[in-house]
Amino acid sequence: MAISTDTRLSLLERARDRDEQAWRELVDLYSPTVVRWCQSSRVSAEISADCIQEVFAAVARSLDTYHPPGTAGAFRGWLWTITRNKLRDAIRRNARQATAVGGSTMLGMLHQVPEVPDDEPSEAPDIQSLMWRAMKQIESSFEARTWQAFWRTTVDGISTAVAAKELGISPASVRQARSRVLRRLRQQLGDLE
Repeated sequence: MAISTDTRLSLLERARDRDEQAWRELVDLYSPTVVRWCQSSRVSAEISADCIQEVFAAVARSLDTYHPPGTAGAFRGWLWTITRNKLRDAIRRNARQATAVGGSTMLGMLHQVPEVPDDEPSEAPDIQSLMWRAMKQIESSFEARTWQAFWRTTVDGISTAVAAKELGISPASVRQARSRVLRRLRQQLGDLE
């Protein structure tokens, strides 16, 4: 199955071009991560929900100006920066709306204000979940044998030679298939243009 030129473009490039399908894929791919980041900051459910909406609105407004530095996880890092800033904005807005109190009551309230860490709170399960979502999104872009060569060598961890024998293709074809899928996966995750 040949992959169309549209499919080969990175997810971010297609989203920049206002491709609705690309935007849905981007939100489906990254919204669980943003939700977890917001929830882990211990803000209320209402603030978290508002923040998630604000994050993706900011991404939509700023996507044209985003230029990845060429490192793995660059888009996720950019998304974390936006999320962190939206969380901090929401916490500041919420603090301004609090009623004026003093003394130990105020001190107690200050201790309850959540802190938003500077560093991206990515944990292995989050990244693994993100990878699974991305793989599910791109799988149909490849012929079955290409996907199997990638899967068997990358996910199942078998050797190139064993995969080649199982699939009835050369080891070079297995390496090439794996490389094509990994490149497309990086594009889907926003790590390549």
